[in-house]
Amino acid sequence: MATMTWKRHHVLSLADFMPEEYDTILQTAASFREVLSRRLKKVPTLQGQLVANLFFEPSTRTRSSFELAAKRLSADTLNFTPGTSSLTKGETILDTAKTYLAMGTDMMVIRHQQAGVPEAIAAEMDRIGARVGVLNAGDGQHEHPSQALLDLFTITCILDPEKPRIELLKGKKIAIVGDILHSRVARSNIWSLTASAAEVHLAAPPTLLPQFFAEMGSNRAGKLFLHWLVEPALEDADFVMTLRLQKERMENHLLPSWREYHQRYGITRERLKLCKPNVKVLHPGPVNRGVEIASDLMDDPEFSLISQQVTSGVAVRMALLYLMGSSKA
Repeated sequence: MATMTWKRHHVLSLADFMPEEYDTILQTAASFREVLSRRLKKVPTLQGQLVANLFFEPSTRTRSSFELAAKRLSADTLNFTPGTSSLTKGETILDTAKTYLAMGTDMMVIRHQQAGVPEAIAAEMDRIGARVGVLNAGDGQHEHPSQALLDLFTITCILDPEKPRIELLKGKKIAIVGDILHSRVARSNIWSLTASAAEVHLAAPPTLLPQFFAEMGSNRAGKLFLHWLVEPALEDADFVMTLRLQKERMENHLLPSWREYHQRYGITRERLKLCKPNVKVLHPGPVNRGVEIASDLMDDPEFSLISQQVTSGVAVRMALLYLMGSSKA
């Protein structure tokens, strides 16, 4: 199923992913997409393994997608809810992880509002010699690898449904518009898309797009551009990825108002006229309708890939769990 021997024990960041690793994930996900189209949407690949979803931060899509992916692979699952856990009694995060380890967990999928928590748990598992794979499901303003991978899968499937691969993105223009500053999705997508030799154009108000993001484009196969106006980013774009304004992470009044943001940066049918005629629009969700993207555009299948992103998420997360679970052997 995979095109290379998978050696990565943890998936914490995409910063050092190699092209062949991306292609292995994409082609493995394509195989599982076929499985998900069957009447019996289940394979025994991870039968007997235990996947713990440790989500210290609220989530709908990512948590449900990982749980469904594990079940489609016939793994057992444990779901952690912080509000009803021993964290409320003073237990540390590492002790919580060790509790799940003692229950026989093989893989931990971790989301936390602070950057670095999945990496810290992975380091502790390695230190004590536990053969537990840790998958970062989003940590603070750091990264969200599986979201970027499902975005990559969604885009490459549009370009070649039968054989998605990163070489298809060479020279393609992809605009990422929105709250870049707080977005772990943007950071992971910058790594994956520039590794694919795409032209990545970031657009946001100056308060949400500091100049230091330009450093992420250094020594990459693709090119990275920063814009404080949306129009240059959209001009002749093949794909547009719009990001949620993260009100819960914003401080110091970084925007005058949501209405003004939509007027200057919101993705509308009129603005899409600047793009290629067959442009497609993505959004990782949840969406502030009428803010980042016009509500009618979000629901238009001619342009919107948002539903496909959700569907792609299950196949991609199946691929990640499969590859990590198989590497344990």
